[in-house]
Amino acid sequence: MDLTNPVDLSGKVAVVTGSGRGLGLAYARALAAAGAAVVVNDVDAGAVEAAVAGITAAGGRALGVVAAVGGTDAAEQLVARAVEGFGRLDVMVTNAGILRDRVLWKMTDDDFDSVVEVHLRGTFTCARAAAVRMRDQGEGGRLVLIASPAGQRGNFGQTNYAAAKAGIAAMARTWALELARAGVTVNAVVPVAATEMTKTIPAFAPLIEESERTGAPLPDRLRKDEGLGTVEDAAALITFLASDASAGVTGQAIGIGGDRLALWAHPQEKAVAFADGGWSPEEIAARWHDGVGAEPETYGIPAPKVPGTAEDGVAASRPAEVRAAASQAPEA
Repeated sequence: MDLTNPVDLSGKVAVVTGSGRGLGLAYARALAAAGAAVVVNDVDAGAVEAAVAGITAAGGRALGVVAAVGGTDAAEQLVARAVEGFGRLDVMVTNAGILRDRVLWKMTDDDFDSVVEVHLRGTFTCARAAAVRMRDQGEGGRLVLIASPAGQRGNFGQTNYAAAKAGIAAMARTWALELARAGVTVNAVVPVAATEMTKTIPAFAPLIEESERTGAPLPDRLRKDEGLGTVEDAAALITFLASDASAGVTGQAIGIGGDRLALWAHPQEKAVAFADGGWSPEEIAARWHDGVGAEPETYGIPAPKVPGTAEDGVAASRPAEVRAAASQAPEA
């Protein structure tokens, strides 16, 4: 490790899936700025071309792959492109994803399967292809898996997305165990940033639009209280986790957004009770509320604060398409 610059990525090669725009593009740019050669990926050929051109114009090295992440063929194509173009692979960032938000009783099989295919299966296939290459190289590596607050806490209208993102965090912990001897670290990143999706939240939209219009930073209450900032803010963690400075960091879920950096706790037993000979339904019912269930866990992403308004907290936190779905369903 270069002690003068522990996050220097010179000589390293990274793949970033779903990096034609948004958070993925910010990750690719940040890795390239730190010295890494980057393989950019997206389903949009124009976005890939523009991203590669932007990185190279800034003095970085980049190649592009137009492919839909999910299946094994696309994953192996990404790794092969890195090796053929730059000679090796050191970092895999699994960022590609799509949204198909609907409440449970309106979500179709295709809505569910398509999101799980890209997020969960795509993370699996890309990480597997990267792990094979990294183990063959014998010099360690970095798997950086992009998770979400929805996967940590659940979110209205996001059965498919929350399930996939929760699975990604679980895979990070599992792979951290499996790849430890190979020197490959595996971490899940839980980013929060001002994107096209967060613009649909009424509490955030005017502030994000004002920031974009004037170039002024988002207010402190968003950057600190909500942990919401720019996509570039979130990219700093990706660069750290790709670097030699993070050699001892693995199996973690780490949040970043705005001015906030956070370590998420892993699920664990919160309260325990015992009954000699085992539990009957009646005994559980009699002792639940004063025992194990006395302090139940909260669930759902906390609603953003809306100073000076009477905005409903739950509705404010829902993306526009989910609020529309809920408005058609009184049961919501």
